[in-house]
Amino acid sequence: QVQLVESGGGLVQSGGSLRLSCAASGTIFSINYMRWYRQAPGKQRELVASITSGGSTNYADSVKGRFTISRDNAKNTVALQLNSLKPEDTAVYYCSADLREIAYISDRAYWGQGAQVTVSS
Repeated sequence: QVQLVESGGGLVQSGGSLRLSCAASGTIFSINYMRWYRQAPGKQRELVASITSGGSTNYADSVKGRFTISRDNAKNTVALQLNSLKPEDTAVYYCSADLREIAYISDRAYWGQGAQVTVSS
């Protein structure tokens, strides 16, 4: 059974940095996209950053230049480096992976449990 486990959330002051990590484990044939989402209280979940298996990245305008997504295909991990954090970055951050457990089937989205990031002003 595939699991995504996140780590690295916490409390940081405005202007500080955090690094989130997410590891996929279980029976995995291949992973396509890996993404980070966030959901602030009372708001919809939003896509923060994504990365393909080839390393192509995309970012939400609100985090461009401050956040960096990276992945290690050999270890089935994805990370999100959060720099220059602002109070409005406070949210629960979720990793997601589009993967297949065996060949010849379609990708399926799996989600981590979420990691709280709180930025104080």
